[in-house]
Amino acid sequence: MTAITLTDLRDVLIASVGEESDLAAYGEKLRTMPFEDLGYDSLALIETSAELRRRYGVSIPEDLAAQFTTPGELLEFVNEKLAS
Repeated sequence: MTAITLTDLRDVLIASVGEESDLAAYGEKLRTMPFEDLGYDSLALIETSAELRRRYGVSIPEDLAAQFTTPGELLEFVNEKLAS
């Protein structure tokens, strides 16, 4: 796989918190929404990184996972890892 889409990442975000979410309602704006505003704390981002590892084989250290502030930043990181 060469890249994942924002929709792919949205699905991972929803799966990582294990509950229904209205992330789809944000559309493309999801890319720039702060994780904090979306209700994702550092634990949710660690769960997200574990789900990304399971689905796509991308490993994100826990300390780094907690530093992403928007889905767009995380998406860019994942796609850079997939491309390398």
